[in-house]
Amino acid sequence: MEGMKRWRRNPDVHQVTDAKPSLTADIHRREVRYLVQMGIRTVCLVLAVVVPVPWPFRLLFIAGAVFLPYIAVIGANERGEPAPPPAFQDPEANQSEIPLHRREIGS
Repeated sequence: MEGMKRWRRNPDVHQVTDAKPSLTADIHRREVRYLVQMGIRTVCLVLAVVVPVPWPFRLLFIAGAVFLPYIAVIGANERGEPAPPPAFQDPEANQSEIPLHRREIGS
């Protein structure tokens, strides 16, 4: 019983926030981001052609309509998010030691 109490004081805690998002969630995030960027590109294209604005603004809209597809495709092909920073680990903890509750008979 004493070994069990000692084990409960220092349990290994695993955080679910360390897990990467699912593939479905990642694809959905990239699709939404792509569609928003393509919507902005469409608005830029319409503004450049239809709305009578001075040339500096028209050039800005044309640049948005030309360069946004490239940026959107690069972003859509980007897979995953950066890995989370490693969690702090106590340097004094002995990771190679088998916990008392996992020891087999004869060890």
